[in-house]
Amino acid sequence: MTVETVQVPVYRPFAAQVSRLQRLSPSFLRVTFTGLDFDEFASNGLDQRIKVMLPLPGRGIDDCPSDPDWYGAWRALPADRRMPLRTYTVRGVRPDRREVDVDVVLHGATGPASAWAESAVVGDEVVLIGPNARFPGPTGGFEWHPPVDASCLLLAGDETAVPAICAIVESLPAGRRARVLLEVPEAGDALNIAAPDGVQVTWLPRSTGAGASAPRGSLLTAAVVEAAAELADVLAPSPGAALEDVDVDSGILWEVPAEATAPARSSGVYAWLAGEAGVVKGLRRHLVQELGIDRRSVAFMGYWREGRESD
Repeated sequence: MTVETVQVPVYRPFAAQVSRLQRLSPSFLRVTFTGLDFDEFASNGLDQRIKVMLPLPGRGIDDCPSDPDWYGAWRALPADRRMPLRTYTVRGVRPDRREVDVDVVLHGATGPASAWAESAVVGDEVVLIGPNARFPGPTGGFEWHPPVDASCLLLAGDETAVPAICAIVESLPAGRRARVLLEVPEAGDALNIAAPDGVQVTWLPRSTGAGASAPRGSLLTAAVVEAAAELADVLAPSPGAALEDVDVDSGILWEVPAEATAPARSSGVYAWLAGEAGVVKGLRRHLVQELGIDRRSVAFMGYWREGRESD
């Protein structure tokens, strides 16, 4: 008698409905989803990444793959039946209430995700591709792996990284020294974060309402450079570290230290930077090549590239 082994996928599709919408600021909308099987949605927290499959006009979510190899099945569909796919960070998971929060950056009808969010109403259907709590091992999908002895944390990103950074900050223990730098479209986008003692949060609005707006990434770059200079007492810089180039126009900038390979002792600071790939690339060069921070103590993630469609 042959016993078939049922494949349990690490990530799987979850049919979801919008249950609540909360406008957090001019640029941020919190969408709370619910689903019948959200009790099996793994609650990893931190910077947990998921995919959101958006409905197709006239077809809704009928074409969502149900195979364990959901991505292969999605790729095999004809283009006109392939639901738009975008990456987001989970802001909150409540398996007991079958709820998942996702904070969306609103920037008009410039892409399928923002266009969907601008007109979303309670009851709208999407599909979340999320970590499967039934999978027997670690599901992964998050990159926050600070060395236990890091004396200071540096987190920096643009608006696309705000949900992940907020979730990380709220998980930090009181007394952990951390600098948090967040570039956002406007002053009203400074959100209330439950930051513990020892965490300094700085919001960097590109527009102050006077009509002028700073170039994207300029405020974040200047703030990170300044913060790194102020942290020189724990950085122990040694300029000249080798650093290969990454073409952010044709490839993906995603360089993170795996938890298993994190240094036993850190270089003093653990840095986590995410946002527009060109901006992150420049900061990577400054921190690693110019200051000589141990690459195993820095996570660099190009969430998106200006002028190029995501996913």
